[in-house]
Amino acid sequence: MSDCLKISQRGRVRRLTLNRPEMRNALNLELCQALLAALKEADDDRKVGAILLEGAGKVFCSGMDLKEVLEADAEAMLPVHQELFSVGTRLKTPMICAVHGAAIAGGLGLALNGHWVIAAQGTKFGITEVRIGLWPFAIFEIVARTVGERRATQLALEAKVFDSERAATLGLVDEVVAADSLDAHCAELAEGLSSLSGDAVRHGLEFVPRLLAGDPDAVVEGRRNCQATDDFKEGIAAFREKRSPQWPSHQG
Repeated sequence: MSDCLKISQRGRVRRLTLNRPEMRNALNLELCQALLAALKEADDDRKVGAILLEGAGKVFCSGMDLKEVLEADAEAMLPVHQELFSVGTRLKTPMICAVHGAAIAGGLGLALNGHWVIAAQGTKFGITEVRIGLWPFAIFEIVARTVGERRATQLALEAKVFDSERAATLGLVDEVVAADSLDAHCAELAEGLSSLSGDAVRHGLEFVPRLLAGDPDAVVEGRRNCQATDDFKEGIAAFREKRSPQWPSHQG
């Protein structure tokens, strides 16, 4: 296990912590690869009902490790970056990104892979790559999916750093909370998500990208597959018996 990423679990919540605080959690190749592997492992583990992604130290993530970008083999890094900044579209497990301090450039792109982005008051955001002579190629698609192509282009051209309140207004952040309550707020949300039917959530999160891609069979196949699960049978039984469901998918 790489030291640049901490992994822990409480109940059905898997916590992933970017652990390069001395480098403001800059995304070097080692961290990107470790994070991709950890996300896949969590997504494949039926004992995981939610993922909580956070950063150690003073900031969530300052973006790419520029020192490594200059020294490393760019061709080796590009496919890893492409996979990392689109990973949210493939996750079948809800992910919450708890953002504090700063989420700049690639750090913002990483956060936007979450199904929820919760920011502490005072957090700084920005798409600043143009300042160093680079267009934000790696993160542009996920930013555009979030705020629209026109606004994403404006943010990339402005290359300004802005606060969490503006990030929320733009739709980059779902909630802004007091800094001292960020961890507890995100943990509570993750715990609630992890208590849902694992089968319904997984089938639903598989369905969404298929629907958005225009798959004509997405609705029928998604509903058929979900209704065939033991969780659906248990949900119906619990509803009729007026009790809380005991999801079979949680026993795996």
